[in-house]
Amino acid sequence: MTNALMASLQPELNPDFPDIAPGDTVRVHQRIVEGRNERIQVFQGVVISMRGGKMAGASYTVRRTGAHGVGVERTFPLYSTNVDKVEVLRKAKVRRAQLYYLRERQGKAARLREKRFLRA
Repeated sequence: MTNALMASLQPELNPDFPDIAPGDTVRVHQRIVEGRNERIQVFQGVVISMRGGKMAGASYTVRRTGAHGVGVERTFPLYSTNVDKVEVLRKAKVRRAQLYYLRERQGKAARLREKRFLRA
């Protein structure tokens, strides 16, 4: 395929969507439709993987620790109309593209080093 054809097949990314990476703590606001009712459900956790780059089937996985120490993971499509907004709460310094090792860690062992930014 030519580059022009590939660019035309790629969906348009929501301009409000922030640039996220593995290790970021995010809050995902997802639109849930139940019958005639519609509500926004918030899922907050650490991005443990990004797959698909910026292509049409791209997705990211967010993991959080739920009640009684049970880990909960959800995968969200990057170009979903059901995702209302994504807030980046923290950015972490990581040296891996997939943070699957966090599944075996809990408590202080699951902490990630926060990125420091210099202000001009």
